[in-house]
Amino acid sequence: MDSPWHLLPPDLLELQIGQIDLLLAMYPDDLTLSDAAQSTLSILRNGDAEKSQEAMTSNPSISATLDLSISPPETTPPASRQTLRLHLTIPFSHQGATTPTDPPAVKVRVQQPTWLNKAETQSLTSCLPNPDDLLDTLDFILEKALAHLSSPLPSLPSHSPLSSEPLVRAWFLFPSISTRSKRLDLTTHAPRYSLTGFLFAGKPGLLCVEGTSSNIDAYMRFIKTESWGDIPAYQKKVSERWREVGVEGRVFEGMEEITDAVGERRGERGMRGDMGGLEEWLVGRGVGEGFARVLM
Repeated sequence: MDSPWHLLPPDLLELQIGQIDLLLAMYPDDLTLSDAAQSTLSILRNGDAEKSQEAMTSNPSISATLDLSISPPETTPPASRQTLRLHLTIPFSHQGATTPTDPPAVKVRVQQPTWLNKAETQSLTSCLPNPDDLLDTLDFILEKALAHLSSPLPSLPSHSPLSSEPLVRAWFLFPSISTRSKRLDLTTHAPRYSLTGFLFAGKPGLLCVEGTSSNIDAYMRFIKTESWGDIPAYQKKVSERWREVGVEGRVFEGMEEITDAVGERRGERGMRGDMGGLEEWLVGRGVGEGFARVLM
Protein backbone atom coordinates (compact mmCIF):
# COMPACT_ATOMS: atom_id res chain seq x y z
CA MET A 1 0.00 0.00 0.00
CA ASP A 2 1.40 3.39 -1.01
CA SER A 3 2.26 5.85 1.71
CA PRO A 4 -0.24 8.76 1.97
CA TRP A 5 2.78 11.05 2.03
CA HIS A 6 6.06 11.18 0.15
CA LEU A 7 9.40 12.70 1.02
CA LEU A 8 10.34 15.74 -0.97
CA PRO A 9 12.80 15.10 -3.80
CA PRO A 10 16.49 15.40 -2.85
CA ASP A 11 16.92 18.95 -4.17
CA LEU A 12 13.96 20.23 -2.12
CA LEU A 13 15.07 18.27 0.95
CA GLU A 14 18.40 20.04 0.64
CA LEU A 15 16.68 23.42 0.46
CA GLN A 16 14.62 22.72 3.60
CA ILE A 17 17.67 21.48 5.52
CA GLY A 18 19.53 24.54 4.28
CA GLN A 19 16.90 26.81 5.84
CA ILE A 20 17.41 25.13 9.22
CA ASP A 21 21.20 25.41 8.90
CA LEU A 22 20.86 29.09 8.03
CA LEU A 23 18.70 29.72 11.09
CA LEU A 24 21.19 27.85 13.28
CA ALA A 25 23.96 30.07 11.92
CA MET A 26 21.96 33.29 12.35
CA TYR A 27 20.49 32.45 15.76
CA PRO A 28 22.90 29.96 17.39
CA ASP A 29 21.69 30.72 20.91
CA ASP A 30 18.05 31.45 20.13
CA LEU A 31 16.90 28.52 17.95
CA THR A 32 15.93 25.36 19.82
CA LEU A 33 15.40 21.91 18.28
CA SER A 34 14.02 19.06 20.36
CA ASP A 35 15.81 15.71 20.55
CA ALA A 36 13.16 14.24 18.25
CA ALA A 37 13.72 17.04 15.73
CA GLN A 38 17.47 16.49 15.88
CA SER A 39 16.95 12.78 15.22
CA THR A 40 14.66 13.46 12.26
CA LEU A 41 17.12 15.97 10.84
CA SER A 42 19.95 13.44 11.15
CA ILE A 43 17.96 10.86 9.15
CA LEU A 44 17.10 13.41 6.46
CA ARG A 45 20.73 14.49 6.11
CA ASN A 46 21.88 11.04 4.98
CA GLY A 47 20.76 11.82 1.43
CA ASP A 48 19.06 8.47 0.73
CA ALA A 49 15.40 9.35 0.15
CA GLU A 50 14.21 5.73 0.02
CA LYS A 51 15.91 4.74 3.26
CA SER A 52 14.81 7.98 4.89
CA GLN A 53 11.17 7.32 4.07
CA GLU A 54 11.45 3.76 5.38
CA ALA A 55 12.90 5.08 8.65
CA MET A 56 10.03 7.50 9.14
CA THR A 57 6.94 6.22 10.95
CA SER A 58 4.96 9.40 10.35
CA ASN A 59 4.79 12.39 8.04
CA PRO A 60 8.12 14.14 8.72
CA SER A 61 8.40 17.73 9.78
CA ILE A 62 10.75 19.50 12.13
CA SER A 63 9.49 21.80 14.85
CA ALA A 64 11.67 24.47 16.39
CA THR A 65 11.30 27.49 18.63
CA LEU A 66 13.00 30.78 17.86
CA ASP A 67 13.32 33.53 20.45
CA LEU A 68 13.69 36.84 18.64
CA SER A 69 15.12 39.75 20.60
CA ILE A 70 13.24 42.97 19.83
CA SER A 71 15.70 45.84 20.24
CA PRO A 72 14.08 49.29 19.96
CA PRO A 73 16.16 52.40 19.16
CA GLU A 74 18.74 53.50 21.72
CA THR A 75 16.43 56.27 22.86
CA THR A 76 13.96 53.69 24.09
CA PRO A 77 14.33 52.73 27.77
CA PRO A 78 16.13 49.36 28.13
CA ALA A 79 13.17 48.02 30.10
CA SER A 80 11.07 48.07 26.92
CA ARG A 81 13.30 45.52 25.16
CA GLN A 82 11.35 42.33 24.69
CA THR A 83 11.59 38.78 23.37
CA LEU A 84 9.17 37.29 20.88
CA ARG A 85 8.88 33.50 20.67
CA LEU A 86 8.08 31.93 17.31
CA HIS A 87 7.12 28.31 16.73
CA LEU A 88 8.39 27.05 13.37
CA THR A 89 7.30 23.91 11.53
CA ILE A 90 9.47 22.90 8.56
CA PRO A 91 7.76 20.25 6.36
CA PHE A 92 9.76 17.62 4.47
CA SER A 93 7.00 15.81 2.61
CA HIS A 94 4.22 16.30 0.10
CA GLN A 95 0.85 14.68 -0.51
CA GLY A 96 -0.25 13.01 -3.71
CA ALA A 97 1.62 11.58 -6.67
CA THR A 98 2.64 14.89 -8.24
CA THR A 99 6.14 15.91 -7.21
CA PRO A 100 6.33 19.62 -6.30
CA THR A 101 8.87 21.92 -7.89
CA ASP A 102 9.14 24.26 -4.89
CA PRO A 103 9.57 23.44 -1.20
CA PRO A 104 6.49 23.85 1.03
CA ALA A 105 6.45 27.02 3.11
CA VAL A 106 7.67 26.97 6.69
CA LYS A 107 4.75 27.50 9.06
CA VAL A 108 5.30 30.31 11.56
CA ARG A 109 3.18 30.81 14.68
CA VAL A 110 3.77 33.66 17.09
CA GLN A 111 3.32 32.79 20.77
CA GLN A 112 1.41 35.61 22.45
CA PRO A 113 3.82 37.54 24.67
CA THR A 114 2.80 39.38 27.82
CA TRP A 115 3.30 42.75 26.11
CA LEU A 116 0.80 42.16 23.28
CA ASN A 117 -2.88 41.29 23.38
CA LYS A 118 -4.36 38.58 21.17
CA ALA A 119 -5.35 40.90 18.31
CA GLU A 120 -1.93 42.58 18.26
CA THR A 121 -0.21 39.19 18.22
CA GLN A 122 -2.33 37.97 15.30
CA SER A 123 -1.56 41.16 13.38
CA LEU A 124 2.15 40.24 13.31
CA THR A 125 1.50 37.45 10.81
CA SER A 126 -1.40 39.01 8.90
CA CYS A 127 -0.90 40.29 5.35
CA LEU A 128 2.55 38.74 4.95
CA PRO A 129 4.04 40.19 1.73
CA ASN A 130 5.91 36.98 0.87
CA PRO A 131 4.74 34.07 3.08
CA ASP A 132 6.78 31.53 1.09
CA ASP A 133 10.06 33.21 2.04
CA LEU A 134 11.01 32.45 5.65
CA LEU A 135 13.57 35.24 6.06
CA ASP A 136 11.15 37.81 4.61
CA THR A 137 8.52 36.56 7.05
CA LEU A 138 10.88 36.89 10.02
CA ASP A 139 11.91 40.40 8.94
CA PHE A 140 8.26 41.40 8.54
CA ILE A 141 7.35 40.12 12.01
CA LEU A 142 10.37 41.87 13.53
CA GLU A 143 9.50 45.18 11.88
CA LYS A 144 5.89 45.07 13.08
CA ALA A 145 6.89 44.08 16.61
CA LEU A 146 9.52 46.83 16.70
CA ALA A 147 6.98 49.37 15.47
CA HIS A 148 4.66 48.38 18.28
CA LEU A 149 7.37 48.81 20.93
CA SER A 150 8.68 52.06 19.46
CA SER A 151 5.32 53.77 18.96
CA PRO A 152 4.08 56.00 21.78
CA LEU A 153 0.98 54.96 23.64
CA PRO A 154 -2.25 56.37 22.20
CA SER A 155 -2.83 59.96 23.14
CA LEU A 156 -6.16 59.87 24.89
CA PRO A 157 -7.08 63.10 26.71
CA SER A 158 -9.43 61.31 29.07
CA HIS A 159 -6.51 59.18 30.27
CA SER A 160 -4.44 62.18 31.33
CA PRO A 161 -3.38 62.19 34.98
CA LEU A 162 -3.95 65.97 34.94
CA SER A 163 -7.68 65.53 34.38
CA SER A 164 -9.94 67.77 36.43
CA GLU A 165 -12.13 64.78 37.25
CA PRO A 166 -12.12 63.75 40.91
CA LEU A 167 -10.02 60.78 41.95
CA VAL A 168 -11.97 57.60 42.69
CA ARG A 169 -11.10 54.12 43.90
CA ALA A 170 -13.07 51.25 42.35
CA TRP A 171 -13.29 47.70 43.66
CA PHE A 172 -14.12 44.75 41.37
CA LEU A 173 -14.82 41.14 42.36
CA PHE A 174 -14.15 38.08 40.19
CA PRO A 175 -15.71 34.71 41.11
CA SER A 176 -12.42 33.32 39.78
CA ILE A 177 -9.42 34.61 37.87
CA SER A 178 -6.38 32.41 37.30
CA THR A 179 -5.20 32.59 33.67
CA ARG A 180 -1.79 34.23 33.79
CA SER A 181 -2.10 36.11 30.49
CA LYS A 182 -5.39 37.69 31.60
CA ARG A 183 -3.87 38.65 34.94
CA LEU A 184 -0.91 40.23 33.18
CA ASP A 185 -3.24 42.25 30.96
CA LEU A 186 -4.99 43.66 34.03
CA THR A 187 -1.73 44.91 35.52
CA THR A 188 0.28 45.88 32.42
CA HIS A 189 -2.46 47.92 30.73
CA ALA A 190 -3.57 49.87 33.82
CA PRO A 191 -0.74 52.46 33.53
CA ARG A 192 -1.97 53.36 30.03
CA TYR A 193 -5.08 54.69 31.72
CA SER A 194 -3.19 56.43 34.55
CA LEU A 195 -4.47 53.86 37.03
CA THR A 196 -2.81 52.51 40.16
CA GLY A 197 -3.92 49.66 42.38
CA PHE A 198 -3.57 45.90 42.73
CA LEU A 199 -4.87 42.52 41.61
CA PHE A 200 -5.39 39.61 43.98
CA ALA A 201 -6.04 36.53 41.83
CA GLY A 202 -7.74 33.25 42.73
CA LYS A 203 -11.20 32.18 43.90
CA PRO A 204 -12.41 34.83 44.45
CA GLY A 205 -10.26 37.49 42.81
CA LEU A 206 -10.15 41.16 43.77
CA LEU A 207 -9.16 44.11 41.60
CA CYS A 208 -8.76 47.63 42.98
CA VAL A 209 -7.90 50.59 40.74
CA GLU A 210 -7.44 54.29 41.48
CA GLY A 211 -7.94 57.00 38.88
CA THR A 212 -10.69 59.03 37.28
CA SER A 213 -14.06 57.41 36.62
CA SER A 214 -13.73 57.85 32.86
CA ASN A 215 -10.30 56.21 32.84
CA ILE A 216 -11.50 53.29 34.94
CA ASP A 217 -14.50 52.76 32.66
CA ALA A 218 -12.30 52.92 29.54
CA TYR A 219 -9.83 50.47 31.07
CA MET A 220 -12.55 47.94 31.90
CA ARG A 221 -14.02 48.27 28.40
CA PHE A 222 -10.59 47.52 26.97
CA ILE A 223 -10.15 44.49 29.22
CA LYS A 224 -13.56 43.05 28.34
CA THR A 225 -13.31 43.62 24.57
CA GLU A 226 -9.59 43.10 23.90
CA SER A 227 -8.02 40.99 26.65
CA TRP A 228 -11.17 38.91 27.09
CA GLY A 229 -12.07 38.87 23.39
CA ASP A 230 -11.47 35.12 23.18
CA ILE A 231 -13.58 34.30 26.25
CA PRO A 232 -17.27 33.34 25.86
CA ALA A 233 -19.61 36.06 27.15
CA TYR A 234 -21.00 33.84 29.89
CA GLN A 235 -17.50 33.46 31.36
CA LYS A 236 -16.74 37.20 31.52
CA LYS A 237 -17.80 37.43 35.13
CA VAL A 238 -16.71 40.50 37.07
CA SER A 239 -18.78 42.88 39.14
CA GLU A 240 -18.01 46.33 40.45
CA ARG A 241 -18.80 46.21 44.15
CA TRP A 242 -17.86 49.69 45.35
CA ARG A 243 -16.62 52.97 43.91
CA GLU A 244 -15.20 55.45 46.39
CA VAL A 245 -15.75 58.94 44.99
CA GLY A 246 -13.58 61.94 45.82
CA VAL A 247 -10.81 60.13 47.67
CA GLU A 248 -8.10 62.47 48.92
CA GLY A 249 -5.16 60.75 47.26
CA ARG A 250 -3.75 57.56 45.86
CA VAL A 251 -2.78 54.80 48.25
CA PHE A 252 -0.93 52.70 45.68
CA GLU A 253 2.17 53.90 43.84
CA GLY A 254 1.77 51.64 40.81
CA MET A 255 -0.22 48.69 39.53
CA GLU A 256 0.85 45.26 40.73
CA GLU A 257 -0.35 41.73 41.36
CA ILE A 258 -0.09 40.80 45.03
CA THR A 259 -1.36 37.21 44.78
CA ASP A 260 1.86 35.52 45.87
CA ALA A 261 2.88 38.24 48.32
CA VAL A 262 -0.12 38.11 50.65
CA GLY A 263 -0.84 35.19 53.00
CA GLU A 264 -0.84 31.53 52.00
CA ARG A 265 -2.61 29.82 49.10
CA ARG A 266 -4.99 26.96 49.82
CA GLY A 267 -7.39 24.64 48.04
CA GLU A 268 -7.00 22.76 44.77
CA ARG A 269 -4.01 24.10 42.79
CA GLY A 270 -3.58 26.79 45.42
CA MET A 271 -6.46 28.78 43.97
CA ARG A 272 -7.98 29.94 47.26
CA GLY A 273 -6.25 32.94 48.72
CA ASP A 274 -5.72 33.86 52.35
CA MET A 275 -8.58 36.26 52.98
CA GLY A 276 -7.30 37.04 56.46
CA GLY A 277 -3.91 37.93 55.04
CA LEU A 278 -5.54 40.10 52.38
CA GLU A 279 -7.64 41.95 54.95
CA GLU A 280 -4.55 42.60 57.07
CA TRP A 281 -2.67 43.86 54.01
CA LEU A 282 -5.48 46.28 53.13
CA VAL A 283 -5.87 47.53 56.70
CA GLY A 284 -2.16 48.24 56.78
CA ARG A 285 -2.63 50.57 53.82
CA GLY A 286 -5.62 52.34 55.28
CA VAL A 287 -8.19 50.85 52.90
CA GLY A 288 -9.54 48.05 55.07
CA GLU A 289 -13.11 49.25 54.51
CA GLY A 290 -12.81 47.97 50.94
CA PHE A 291 -12.46 44.40 52.21
CA ALA A 292 -15.62 44.68 54.30
CA ARG A 293 -17.60 46.30 51.48
CA VAL A 294 -16.54 43.86 48.79
CA LEU A 295 -15.99 40.50 50.47
CA MET A 296 -18.26 40.49 53.51
